[in-house]
Amino acid sequence: MSPSITHVTLAANEASEHRVLIITLFALFVVATLGITVWAGRQTKDAADFYAGGRQFSAFQNGLAVSGDYMSAASFLGIAGAIALFGYDGFLYSIGFLVAWLVALLLVAEPLRNSGRYTMGDVLAYRMRQRPVRTAAGTSTIVVSIFYLLAQMAGAGVLVSLLLGITSDAGKVLIVALVGVLMIVYVSIGGMKGTTWVQMVKAVLLIGGTILITFLVLLKFNFNISDLLGKAAENSGKGDAFLEPGLQYGADNLTKLDFLSLGIALVLGTAGLPHILIRFYTVPNAKAARKSVNWAIGIIGCFYLMTLALGFGAAALISPDEIIESNPSGNTAAPLLALHIGGVDSAWGAILLATISAVAFATILAVVAGLTLASSSSFAHDIYANVIRRGKATEKEEMRAARWATVLIGIVSIALGALARDLNVAGLVALAFAVAASANLPTILYSLFWKRFTTQGALWSIYGGLIVAVGLVLFSPVVSGDPKAMFPDVDFAWFPLKNPGIISIPFGFLMGWLGTVLSKEEPDVKKFAELEVRSLTGTGAH
Repeated sequence: MSPSITHVTLAANEASEHRVLIITLFALFVVATLGITVWAGRQTKDAADFYAGGRQFSAFQNGLAVSGDYMSAASFLGIAGAIALFGYDGFLYSIGFLVAWLVALLLVAEPLRNSGRYTMGDVLAYRMRQRPVRTAAGTSTIVVSIFYLLAQMAGAGVLVSLLLGITSDAGKVLIVALVGVLMIVYVSIGGMKGTTWVQMVKAVLLIGGTILITFLVLLKFNFNISDLLGKAAENSGKGDAFLEPGLQYGADNLTKLDFLSLGIALVLGTAGLPHILIRFYTVPNAKAARKSVNWAIGIIGCFYLMTLALGFGAAALISPDEIIESNPSGNTAAPLLALHIGGVDSAWGAILLATISAVAFATILAVVAGLTLASSSSFAHDIYANVIRRGKATEKEEMRAARWATVLIGIVSIALGALARDLNVAGLVALAFAVAASANLPTILYSLFWKRFTTQGALWSIYGGLIVAVGLVLFSPVVSGDPKAMFPDVDFAWFPLKNPGIISIPFGFLMGWLGTVLSKEEPDVKKFAELEVRSLTGTGAH
């Protein structure tokens, strides 16, 4: 058994009440959130309630929920692990995730809220041929959501396995399955209302837990950040290189190119993430949508600043070997930091470990609920109601289709999450960002701002960006040909980069332009004028 798992097992078993405490904290959160979900389910009367929470949430509430949706397992576990192992280069994830919000605020939030109703497909299909565009939008939403879900499932398996000392593969797969079942229950019963309230509770818990650990880490170093960074550099075994760019992405030109690809994907990806986009429909008007993004930027910005203390604190107080032995990608650095900051053999250490792990578990459950809701809503509203039933489905039938889609997406996510359990969750989320920025963002921007854009352009953009992004990921070191790959024992990786963004994002924009200029279809100028007025003023918005 690895040293870190031994530490966790000792801390958890030091006295029976510690084990009871751990299980109690997990159970309390699950029971509380299930209670919220059941309550919200009783308030869910129609499709507007299920998809958009009745558009009743205030700007602050939605900003808090957006933060809860965005600060995922990648933020809490993956970034802390990346910083703990790679120093400066790991913090680049935090910068990218935060800067991405400026793109969402300036280009997408307000026009999207004004132009759509429930899904991204509502905006894209407004002035295009409905059926093919909605099919493409629904397909893209589901694929992006499943990529993002992989990261959360992987985080759940790692986290609970560490906490309970589970080392067997079967045990980790069982944990992933448990998260999947809870996710299905949350979305099926509570819809957007239940999911939003769970995300708000989770955001408060995550910020609170992060503030606590940040305070304790800084207290340990007498609030001297230079001492913290110096100790982290010394303990890492890398010296000053730990605090400088290039430890992970500066080895050669290929890794530098990989970093550029990652940066592009992070900055442009948020504005194309379906589970973030649908959050703008839960507020009553465009002004509230804009304000909610401002709230989200403030909350998320504070959180990402604190990831510095989490990552460098873990690097300063825990040996790199211990972190890697616990999880090869560093996903357990934050919970291990909680254990060490409180004392490995002390009750306080066990309490901190249990608390932070429960918060991280809450993070995972809230985010998977939001992702599943986005993908099931898109299937039910875009594909089932508007493509299969040609707009003739009743609201009741549409909501039933969404619930069945939730079950199916949950099963697929469990299966794929079990395979991805040893990959760094921040890296997995970066892949979802790349796919979203390749397939969704070009089509959204062209639809909102380019008069000549046509149905063929939309289809080429979505499918072109989606196929190239997913294809390059499948043949990259993330899937095979690397000790940390999803399938480490085989090698069919011919694409050398771990993130496809530098190729797939420009390709998505190019295909949208090319499809439009080669199209024989005349763009509907009148419809574009309507969309332009609606997106800028909110006239006619739902």
